Amino acid sequence: MSAGLDLVVRGGLIVTPGGVRRADLAVAGGRIARIAPEIGEASASVVDASGWVVFPGIIDAHVHFNEPGRADWEGLETGSAALAAGGGACFFDMPLNSEPPVLDAARLREKRSLAEAKSHLDFGIWGGLVPGNLDRLEELRDAGAIGLKAFLCNSGIASFPAVDAGSLKAGMARAASLGMLVGVHAEDDALAARFTDLQRGLGRTDARGFLDSRPVEVELEGIRTALDLAGETGCALHIVHVSCPEGLSLIAAAKARGVNVTAETCPHYLLLSDGDVGRIGAAAKCAPPLRDEARRAALWDRLRAGEIDTIGSDHSPAPPGMKMGADFFAIWGGIAGCQHGFELVFSETAAAGDRELPPTLAAVLARNVARRFRIGASKGELAEGMDADFSFLEFGPEREIAASELLTRHRLSPYIGRRSRVRITHTFLRGEAVWADGKIVGKPRGRYLRPET
Repeated sequence: MSAGLDLVVRGGLIVTPGGVRRADLAVAGGRIARIAPEIGEASASVVDASGWVVFPGIIDAHVHFNEPGRADWEGLETGSAALAAGGGACFFDMPLNSEPPVLDAARLREKRSLAEAKSHLDFGIWGGLVPGNLDRLEELRDAGAIGLKAFLCNSGIASFPAVDAGSLKAGMARAASLGMLVGVHAEDDALAARFTDLQRGLGRTDARGFLDSRPVEVELEGIRTALDLAGETGCALHIVHVSCPEGLSLIAAAKARGVNVTAETCPHYLLLSDGDVGRIGAAAKCAPPLRDEARRAALWDRLRAGEIDTIGSDHSPAPPGMKMGADFFAIWGGIAGCQHGFELVFSETAAAGDRELPPTLAAVLARNVARRFRIGASKGELAEGMDADFSFLEFGPEREIAASELLTRHRLSPYIGRRSRVRITHTFLRGEAVWADGKIVGKPRGRYLRPET
């Protein structure tokens, strides 16, 4: 293999789910050609990665980039640029909050066309599962939808209504017959409405009142419903943004009895707790909400124990005007965190001195995502023959995250002012830098990803 190498990365610490080792990595034709202690062959380009960690390109399975229809909230170009700066190599865009949402093949093709023109990263597209679109699920599969997303509670978007248990069961049965995965936002709508009415009846419209309107039981009841229906229908289920260890326990028990289910959490549940909502304000509002400090710490324990399958950002931005107001219930809920959330997870790992966690993070941020969503033939691992998607992580003195760093449409983030020990210096997509030295490199060149058959 003395000819044809495009790039050699020398002397980095290569992170895989199997461990960390110092090695050289060679790229040819957009794929990893070789990983070895030393690669002496000539190449078109050599990068000295001594002192850097070489981490697999993050696959963010949960973003809301909002095109078409709400590009003033975020866009495919700005969102993918921010994710690239955060170590991301590809993303799966949710069917909402774009307008109209992706409920049929025509809408999926429309979003695909926009992303092919605008995205800096490779991408997949979620379809929606709502009451009344069962007859559209097959065409969504055939168009390449990465999965189907359903809400058991009010989504906040009128054109994307929630499913009840009956319509979710019917949708799961249909999805199972089509070989499609269903992702569920698991919060019980009736319980959420009851607790909201209670808090409003007490005249509480502040952040604490909102937090008290979404106790853990609202989420647990939604998770129980989704697990029971997945067990009955045989559907592949992905519970998104699990915020509490009790939810992970329910999922682990369901796995033990044969339910085909995986659990996702988000960086903000690992990094922030309910006390931060009062301090940060609307930038830290999300649903399920941030939990107490004990539950936040317990999520790290569950991550180490292997009970978290994937981590996705749930990047859900909104214009500044939608994140303001005296009534905290009325403020748009969504955390904009795809640029710094993963970096801060790495930073917390470094601060804890935990040498076992980097391989775990390589699994939950890349390999497990690729396998669960069936793109693992080319994505998700630093291994020979795989797409050369990786980032360089530089560990050093703490720095303060500034709003001026943000590449998102709006410079809103709960992480502004937080200190990080990690800087993501480069991100490579298929062997070419897309983020380097503090700026996006080149024009959008993302490719469409669809589940392997």
